[in-house]
Amino acid sequence: MNLSRRGLLAATAGTALTPAAPAAATPYAGQGPRPRLRTGFERLAADGYRLLEGQRVGVVTNPTGVTRDVRHVVDVMHADERVDLVAVFGPEHGFRGTEQAGGSQGRYDDPATGLPVFDTYRKSGEDLAAVFTAARVDTLVFDIQDVGARFYTYIWTLYDCMAAARLAGKRLVVLDRPNPVSGREAYGPVLRREFASFVGREPIAQTHGMTVAELARLFNGEFLKRPVELETVLMTGWRRTDFPDASGLPWVPPSPNMPTPDTALAYGGTCLFEGTNLSEGRGTTRPFELLGAEGIDRRWAAALDRLDLPGVYFREAYFAPTFDKFRGKTIGGVQLHVHDRESYDPVRTGIALLVTARKAWSGFAWRPDHWIDKLTGSARVRTMIDAGAGTDEVVGAWQDDLTRFRAVRRRYLRYS
Repeated sequence: MNLSRRGLLAATAGTALTPAAPAAATPYAGQGPRPRLRTGFERLAADGYRLLEGQRVGVVTNPTGVTRDVRHVVDVMHADERVDLVAVFGPEHGFRGTEQAGGSQGRYDDPATGLPVFDTYRKSGEDLAAVFTAARVDTLVFDIQDVGARFYTYIWTLYDCMAAARLAGKRLVVLDRPNPVSGREAYGPVLRREFASFVGREPIAQTHGMTVAELARLFNGEFLKRPVELETVLMTGWRRTDFPDASGLPWVPPSPNMPTPDTALAYGGTCLFEGTNLSEGRGTTRPFELLGAEGIDRRWAAALDRLDLPGVYFREAYFAPTFDKFRGKTIGGVQLHVHDRESYDPVRTGIALLVTARKAWSGFAWRPDHWIDKLTGSARVRTMIDAGAGTDEVVGAWQDDLTRFRAVRRRYLRYS
């Protein structure tokens, strides 16, 4: 078999650690006592940071980049003389995570370490490459907790950093963490490139069922015009079927409206309500689990109950958001209660919620900018629902695209 240079790079990129801690030992097949989960950072540190030896290092991270005892990896590496840490790069919400959706912290010096913190949010290509050059780093380390949905921007920060690192002649190391909604399978529509944005750069499924290290390998092998020099440090002790309570790791909210793993489980479907005039629960204690608007009553929950969707119950709910849509007003709607994570399909549930909301509430409307098309990856979901299509018909429309993505995805999976 002949391999092009691109194919060879894609096949070999992502080697995790050196032979002393081989990536091949990572998957857990279920024989014997189960090992404790070790994150990519834990394995990097246990190996004496050999992947970073002789390099000026910059870390792309946020509050989720923590150790098992909740020390931030930047603080740990800064205090370790084996690491020449020279810069930090913050994504949306910022390095320390103080900003709401659509915000970042800008350029500043971190009070705890004195390190310069650079803003990556909404920067890509040559602009982001120039930031890396100005920071005088040789190697970028990415360590951020993802939540498993295409429209969560951290995976596209990773993608943009990979492309910019290639332009700037930098190396990139991805430290892996669990997918909190498990890695069982990919679900939902696949993005069409004409709808690409920062909530979806490339054609992957709405819930991708991959870890960030697996995604980095996929990006390098399938989407980047020229692969970056990539290393991935995989986990040990993680299984694709695992949910967060199996990991023993602390949950740090990846963004201000992602307070719990339950939020992440709902988010892969209910984030679609950002594309409507209904509240997606921002400004409440249960964002993306509470949905509603003025004028909605018990009929919405009743319509959902009749669908008997797997793994989830719907409770008639009333709430008053403290900010965002319907701020300070008491509105009606539903609360999702996922009772069986194994059978729950967040995307089918999200579509069912949209279909029934449109029928149960005469005030239903899409956002005028058709943001729903960016979230779903095409105009198909919106136009089908407007035409009166039911949940099964909408879900069925993307199955061919999803089957093709699943076949590509399988080539980049690294855990059992």
